[in-house]
Amino acid sequence: MKVLNSIVLAIIIIGAINWGSIGLFNVDLVATIFGGATSMLSKIIYTLVGISGLWAFSFFKKMDEE
Repeated sequence: MKVLNSIVLAIIIIGAINWGSIGLFNVDLVATIFGGATSMLSKIIYTLVGISGLWAFSFFKKMDEE
């Protein structure tokens, strides 16, 4: 479970960097690197970022337990 949480955190960081680059420079890094926002690989990455964001809600529960 700890490995999965680390992977989720890394994906969330990638998503945050991508959103930061969109906000600051109007450049979608995922789309630029993987062939456009509508390419299958970009959609997979966007989906993984979204799922990771949802998974991150479980981190709040873990914080309450500590």
